Parts: sequence; C-alpha cells; structure tokens
Amino acid sequence: MMHRPPMEDFTLKETNPPLGGGKVTGDKLTSTYDLVEQMQYLYVRVVKAKDLPVKDVTGSCDPYVEVKLGNYKGTTTHFEKKSNPEWNQVFAFSKDKIQASYLEVVVKDKDFVKDDFMGRIAFDLNDIPKRAPPDSTLAPQWYRLEDRKGDKVKGELMLAVWWGTQADEAFPDAWHSDAAAVSGTDGLANIRSKVYLSPKLWYLRVNVIEAQDLLLTDKGRYPEVFVRASLGNQVLKSKVSLSRTINPMWNEDLMFVAAEPFEDRLILSVEDRIAPNKEEVLGNCVIPWQYVDRRFDHKPVNTKWFNLVKHVGEGEKKEIKFSSRIHLRICLEGGYHVLDESTHYSSDLRPAAKQLWKNHIGVLELGILNAQGLMPMKPKDGRGTTDAYCVAKYGQKWVRTRTIIDSLTPRWHEQYTWEVYDPCTVITIGVFDNCHLHGGDKSGGARDSRIGKVRIRLSTLETDRVYTHYYPLVLLQPNGVKKMGEIQLAVRFTCISLLNMMHMYSHPLLPKMHYLHPLTVTQLDILRHQATQIVSMRLSRAEPPLRKEVVEYMLDVGSHMWSMRRSKANFFRIMGVLSGVIAVGKWFDQICNWKNPITTVLIHILFVILVLYPELILPTIFLYLFLIGVWYYRWRPRHPSHMDTRLSHADSAHPDEMDEEFDTFPTSRPNEIVRMRYDRLRSIAGRIQTVVGDLATQGERLQSLLNWRDPRATALFVIFCLVAAIVLYVTPFQVVALLTGFYVLRHPRFRHKLPSVPLNFFRRLPARTDCML
Repeated sequence: MMHRPPMEDFTLKETNPPLGGGKVTGDKLTSTYDLVEQMQYLYVRVVKAKDLPVKDVTGSCDPYVEVKLGNYKGTTTHFEKKSNPEWNQVFAFSKDKIQASYLEVVVKDKDFVKDDFMGRIAFDLNDIPKRAPPDSTLAPQWYRLEDRKGDKVKGELMLAVWWGTQADEAFPDAWHSDAAAVSGTDGLANIRSKVYLSPKLWYLRVNVIEAQDLLLTDKGRYPEVFVRASLGNQVLKSKVSLSRTINPMWNEDLMFVAAEPFEDRLILSVEDRIAPNKEEVLGNCVIPWQYVDRRFDHKPVNTKWFNLVKHVGEGEKKEIKFSSRIHLRICLEGGYHVLDESTHYSSDLRPAAKQLWKNHIGVLELGILNAQGLMPMKPKDGRGTTDAYCVAKYGQKWVRTRTIIDSLTPRWHEQYTWEVYDPCTVITIGVFDNCHLHGGDKSGGARDSRIGKVRIRLSTLETDRVYTHYYPLVLLQPNGVKKMGEIQLAVRFTCISLLNMMHMYSHPLLPKMHYLHPLTVTQLDILRHQATQIVSMRLSRAEPPLRKEVVEYMLDVGSHMWSMRRSKANFFRIMGVLSGVIAVGKWFDQICNWKNPITTVLIHILFVILVLYPELILPTIFLYLFLIGVWYYRWRPRHPSHMDTRLSHADSAHPDEMDEEFDTFPTSRPNEIVRMRYDRLRSIAGRIQTVVGDLATQGERLQSLLNWRDPRATALFVIFCLVAAIVLYVTPFQVVALLTGFYVLRHPRFRHKLPSVPLNFFRRLPARTDCML
C-alpha cells in the first residue's frame, strides 16, 4: 500500500486577494474587469516610419525597430529595401520588473556583420501618460529621429506610448517582456493569450433504405449486399441485406459527426461480400452537402434517389453511369446536442441548431490570477523550470492565457466571460507546460505537459458572490498521485433572472430529441469519440494551435478505460450513498429491540397518532424533510468543489493499479504482468458476478410467487392473498395498521432468533439458478 499523504496537501484554501485595485467587500464587486488584480504595463505601439536614410551600397535600407527598457529588449520584424516600412506591432513591459528611468526606441538597418544605427527616440517614464481601459485608443504621433548626441537626423517614426493594464485591448497581441527569451514569430505566437471557438458540430443521420437494379458480376449466387459510408475518418457499414436480390433493402440508420464548415465528403458505396474479407464494389456515390436537409424536430425528412457510379479499369479515372441507384434519407440533426464531453461534467447542453437556443440566464466570469509551488517540468541551464499557461473551457469558447516564461510562481491576472444557458454545467480549467516556445518541435514529438485540472459546477455557486480560492493541482502519474502546485482563481456567477434560472430545473437536461428518439449507449460512445477527434483536429489547426494533447486532457478522452482505482472509488461512492439507508435501518432496529425505551415509547405514540389520523402521514413526512433541510443549512458547503484525492482513491492506490491504469490499449506490458492482472480481474469480476446473480435470484423469486414454477408455493400464496383480501375487507384499516405496527415494534422477549415465516417462505421460492450451466 502506498503512503497516504497528508490531507491538508490537497485542501482548498480560501483567499482574499486585492481584486480590481481594491479589496473584496461583502463578496461583491461592481466594476468591470474586477476579478483580477490590476497589473500596470508600459505599452509601446510601433506603427510605421518614413524618409529613413539610405545605409546600404545598393541605395536602400533594411529597417527594423528595437524597443529597449533597461535589461529588456524587443524587436520588430525587418523589411528589405524599404524606406517607408509599416510594422504596427505592440510591446508591453511589466511595471513590476522595470529597472530603468527612460524608454529608448532605436531604428536600425539590418546588416550581415553589424546592424547600422539609423536614429532613436527617448522617453522619460515620468512623462508617459496613463490610460485606463475604458478610454479611447491613444492616437500615435510622428517623432523625429535623433542621433546618439540628441541632434535631429533624417527620418520619422510613428509611435504611441502609454501606461495601461492587462484590460487594454492591445494586451493579447502584444510582445511581453516576460517573453524576452523567446525568439521567432512562431515562438511569440505560442505564448500569447488567445480565444478559440469549438467547431459547430452536428449529428449526420444517413438512413439507408434500399437500392435498385444492381449489376452483379456472378449472377448465379445470392448476393450479400451492404452499404459502406465514410465521412472523413469515420467509416460505418450497414448490415447485410436480408433480401438477397438485385434490389436489396436495409432501412438502417448510420450516424456520423459533421463539423462546420463541412470539409469532408460523404461517400457511399454499395458492396457485395463475395468471400470472407473480400468485397466487390457494385457502385458508389458522393453526396453533395446542398442535398442534405437540416432537421430541427422529429418529423421525417424527404427521401432522395441517388445514382450509383462505378469505376472501370484499375488506375483509370473513367466513370460509367448505369441504372443502379440507392434510396436515402439524409439529414443534419439540429435537435440533438453533440456530446464531446462526458455528461457528468458537460459545459454545454444546447441543441446543435441555433434556432432552438433559448436566451442565456446568466454570466460566468473567471479570473485566472496566479499559481504557486508549481513543479519543475523540464530542465534548463542545469535546473528545473516551467513555462506555464492555463486553458479554460466552457461551452463552445476556449480561452488560453499567455505563457509565463521560466517561473514556478506565474502571475496571469487575466479575466474572461461566458454566457450561461444552463446552471447545471461545469467549467474546466487546466494548467500546462509550454514545450513549443521556439517555433515548436518540427518532428511533432514535443507535447505540452499536463500540470493539473480544476472543475467547478456552476449550480454549486451562489449568485453574485466572488469565490477566490487556491485550488490544488493534482495529477495522476504511473507512480501515484502528485500535487503539482496550486492555482488561484476568482469565479463569479451572475444571474440575469432568478425566475428563469429556477424554471430551468424543470426542463430535461438534454434537448428533447434525446428522449423522443434516443441514441444507444454504444452510438453515443462512438459519436463522442468522433466529436473529440474533430474538435482536437480543428483547434490544433488554429494559429497559434491549441494542441491535441491539451484538448484531449480537457475533454477527458480515455476516461472510460478500465481502472481498478476508479472502480473501487465508485464502489465506495455507492456505499456512501447507501450509508444513510443503512443508518436508518440500524436506528429502526434499535427502536424495535427497545435499546432506548423512551425513544421506542415516543415512536409508539407517533405511530398511533398517524394510524388514527392517516391524513397526517404525508404532511408529517414532508414537514420532517423540511426541518432536516433547515437544520443542515448551517453546514452548507461554503466553497466550490475541487479534485478530491481521497474520494478518487488516488492517495491509496497500489503502484501496480496505477501502472495498469496508464498502460496502453492494447497492453504493452510483459506476459507475466498481464497474466497476474487478468487473474486479479477474474477474481474481482467473480465477486461482482456473485452479487449480480444474487440480485437476479431475488427478482426471480418475486416472479415465482405467481408463475406456478413451484405449484405448492404459488398455491399457498394465492390462498393467502384470498384470505388477506377477505380479512382486510372486513377489518378497518386502522386496526390492521395498529396490529402490524405493534407486531413490528414488539418487545425482544416476544421475539425469536429464527427467521420469520414470510422470510422463510420467500427464501424457499425457486429461482432460475438451477437452469444455469
């Protein structure tokens, strides 16, 4: 058994940071961009230059601009042979790290040996104006270049210099002094904060109805015809038609995930299985997207006939049209929500069709403040370092903070906003180490490392309250669970209409098409896998890319795989749920056995009152539940939920169980280890099999009361039911209830240790276990 780390290492810590330039008062803030601490930056916008002097023997210049502030230096791109270049680049210098009294902007000429000095402009930091984010954009001005002595020289440079905060619109695309060690355009793009949108996903339903007039090569045999449909990397096959003729029929649905804009083609081919693992293509067709209808409800769409085309000759492009055709019903399902996340912590539950969306009910604001105690993720100059950035995902909007270079205590202080359409959704925040700072790994081998993840369910948050906590970043590794650091977040859920939000609790969780025409569990698993692949592929093609390993970690790809640790955790979760029922059963057993005579007498009195006045039973039950709810209000949770290592059984998992969880599929472990794990799985499955069999046995015994499997037992039960009906008819209900209750609550001296007669009778009833092999 692994050593159990201290519980306090993984606890949630409430904080009270100075947000929005002030302190949190009453858990409420009113100003905009107020969930993060205001960080001061010196912004320099280099727009363009004109009339630059000629430096090269060719009679031209290759200019670029160098912005210097103390030890920090940023440079623009250079233009070849251009005297009037336009850059329009922004540089941002953090005020906390400034160790200079003046700013110097130098224009240089790119050269092979040594770059030539063309002119400069100097600014005293005390003379630079301050500009708050709501102000209008500061207009750039023309400045005359000076030489090193301060004399005017030929050439002018258009600049804008101001003090601002991270709320400035220039902040996301600016070059930051934190990135001074990063070179290259690709490297700079990889460290900037960005907002991404998931592709709009649809379920594509292809209803294959029938085909007509197929041309068979061997007409002397019964064909085994099926339809193969492909959309990009998704390939599905129908069943073999039962009507083994040249006019086969299927009436079978094939479901795909399609993403806008629709880039992949839908291709259908009708094939004949002429031998095992050998098929002959009888014809195929490409379905243009303009022929695909969009369906918003359960009403059927129109069917269409499509001609089949067959290629002739190996390697030839010639196509022959013939009379064969296929009958299809194709539509994009707008009434379903395309699941790309687990339903347990989905961030979006809206249908695919925007026409079916309702108005949003609130706003979610997230402030990503800072992290502390991050673990070094890679070596640098003989020491460990981390280049951390955060990714947050809610609904279709993904956000990525800028990368803080070479810091184990990064400070982001970036704020983002989402519209909320359902309170029973979850926002996911992940922290990663950037491994693509210098243009990325050309071979594709580098991967951004995981540091940890936080999930927050919106329905557990009080409205209009600002939650500021340090969340533990917990990561599962083959050698066990490890705390990778802590991240400080500020979260606020603002409700537009309390009535509309309360009304949401009466709506089904998913769109109504999921209930009118439900998809099977197998279909949902396959479609979710396809959706996550499409999302990760599309986001990895953005600029800068949100990489596949990041998207898959945020969407919990692979969480459905077998895990001994997760299975034990779920078992103990079930036991935790049943513990309340077990506690009530133990308490009632103590009442029946007169462990506390005073309590038992009070229960007798209450029981008599409820029997004599049965109209008080339901009001008493609901009043009791109300009082329990009010009583527990004092101990209501005051903090958001977070990753719980104890609940997940991550802190007590055996090393081999963790190694098994991180094993590849199919396995890559030696045969001896696989054999040991297989035997262990058989042992556990055997116990589960026994429990499931016991449950089935009890159900079959209930069925055997009336199915005459045991004629004597059924006869006894039928006769008992007849007698009970007569007795209950002539006896008042209160008398029957009183006698039953007094019998159940009888004193221990009137009890026997042997099982009761009804229990003995039930246990003797036959089940179908004797028919099992």
